[in-house]
Amino acid sequence: MKRVWRSLRKWNRVGLAMVALASAPASGQTAAMEHATHHALPLVIAHRGASGLRPEHTIASYTLAIEQGADFIEPDLVLTKDDVFVARHENDITGTTDVADHPEFADRKATKLIDGESHTGWFTEDFTLAELRTLRARERLPQLRPGNVRYDGQFDVPTLAEVIALAKRHKVGIYPETKHPSYFASIGHPMEARLVAQLKAAGWDSADAPVFIQSFEVNNLKALHKLTRIRLIQLMDASGGPADKAAPSYAAMATPEGLKGVAAYAYGIGPNKAMIWQGAGPPTALVADAHAAGLKVHPWTMRAENAFLPAALRTGTDPAAHGRIVEEIRAYVGFGVDGFFTDFPAIGVEALGRAPGASHRD
Repeated sequence: MKRVWRSLRKWNRVGLAMVALASAPASGQTAAMEHATHHALPLVIAHRGASGLRPEHTIASYTLAIEQGADFIEPDLVLTKDDVFVARHENDITGTTDVADHPEFADRKATKLIDGESHTGWFTEDFTLAELRTLRARERLPQLRPGNVRYDGQFDVPTLAEVIALAKRHKVGIYPETKHPSYFASIGHPMEARLVAQLKAAGWDSADAPVFIQSFEVNNLKALHKLTRIRLIQLMDASGGPADKAAPSYAAMATPEGLKGVAAYAYGIGPNKAMIWQGAGPPTALVADAHAAGLKVHPWTMRAENAFLPAALRTGTDPAAHGRIVEEIRAYVGFGVDGFFTDFPAIGVEALGRAPGASHRD
């Protein structure tokens, strides 16, 4: 059986290389073939679960992602008033739960300055876990994903402990993101030691643990680097810079010199996919530069809807219609990425030529 599996994996790598060559620019064909034939297939990272098909950050979304073959499931982490990690896209839960329909919480509505921006709504740090448990999740993008709306009200807000238990049960990894860590520290809820302790209690405190910790901030990751051997990923956006002002901009961090600095505390980078390719023409040098600095590259986010695809890969004019996401993923594989975030894990698995539901970990 092991011999058959090795043969299948080799066939998948070679077959994928041929497909990647068709998607990658001609100048990158040699590199694409070398990467696809001599390295493991890129990791499929389920962005907030199978969030294209279920409301994000719910156990249902994570479970479906696992069934579809994701290698890692990704919970965004925020803290409750009683310092419990829960999975929400932001600490502002106005758009992802039914909190506005609960009159008992009307007086919790507030306006706060978070990472330099004003937000009005309801925030996790003002609720205990028990109070959050009375809320139900809602689809965050109802206009683009109307099919997910039918699940509104069916699922609660999961804790990190529940996500860990789910991942362990199904033998997949987790890829948590610390959301607004400097803001939470400023209000008396620092994340780093608490997260490391919870992961250590789960048996995860080494470089080969099935865990990546990611953050858009820098000092948060540097602090984690001192506390744990778990692999760390520096997230980068196509514009702006880290909220903790620890670097002048993401663009500066993405230069060869900047990447050397990142490599001092991180295992890899998670760049906005636009920092690598605009959907036409050759890619940037970011993947090659990151690899030269010893960093892995996991871009975000591969989404099927036209609204999220570059113009050259859209199908029709409906923003909610699905475009040529498989083509996009295979192009990035040709560029040599080591993994990718996607809201549609099944499509990611398909694009890699893996058997439906088949998972592997780095």
